[in-house]
Amino acid sequence: MDSTTRRIVLVTGASRGIGAEAAAQFGAAGAHVVVNFREKRKRAEDVAGAIVAAGGSASVLGADVCDPAAVESMVEEIGRTFGRLDTLVLNASGGLERDADPGYALRLNRDAQVNLATALLPLIAQGGRIVFVTSHQAHFIHENGDVPAGYTPIARSKRAGEDALRALMPEFRERGIGFTVVSGDMIDGTIIVRLLERRDPGSVESRRAAGPLPTVEDFARVIVRAGTESGADGHTYYVGGDDYLAAGALTR
Repeated sequence: MDSTTRRIVLVTGASRGIGAEAAAQFGAAGAHVVVNFREKRKRAEDVAGAIVAAGGSASVLGADVCDPAAVESMVEEIGRTFGRLDTLVLNASGGLERDADPGYALRLNRDAQVNLATALLPLIAQGGRIVFVTSHQAHFIHENGDVPAGYTPIARSKRAGEDALRALMPEFRERGIGFTVVSGDMIDGTIIVRLLERRDPGSVESRRAAGPLPTVEDFARVIVRAGTESGADGHTYYVGGDDYLAAGALTR
């Protein structure tokens, strides 16, 4: 691998879904992609293998982002292997898992995001990007409380994570690092939509009635844009959900 010329990109939670597709698209754009996973090594290796088979460059790196020791090891490994990081995509999230304890969503969606971003700051090159991936249901939770049943704690924890990261923007700016957010409507084909279809099918039906849901490919394409182009610092990229945006939410 040529880490001197390729953009080095870390995508958390990249063994499936949006993270896997974002990793593939970063790889197709010429980056070396570090495919982070928590448990599913084989899935992550398949993602990285597909990137390499398509002519790209990728490697896998396991770490539970909620585990500070695992995060420390991951940061050390990236430093040893590449000496820097150009783009950090904070994609890993959760809280709808059946066995999740009441505090898990906040630990993962806020605390772990802040800890990982902070731990990686010394490695992120000037001109680098940090991208936080979220949903409209979370991003607009204060303006639009119409959230699927059972999803409110997750949405609030995701918004808390976004707010906590935005509070770090002065430090990011001092280091010449840009911070952006990518917010999407329900994304067709993702595990979140499948879980919601079981728990609250009406919420998914109502979103589909408002218009076609964005695809995983659509959403990943915008994540790659956010992680590579020079945009306004603190900018939010919106994917789908015109009804959310038409309600004046773009003033945020």
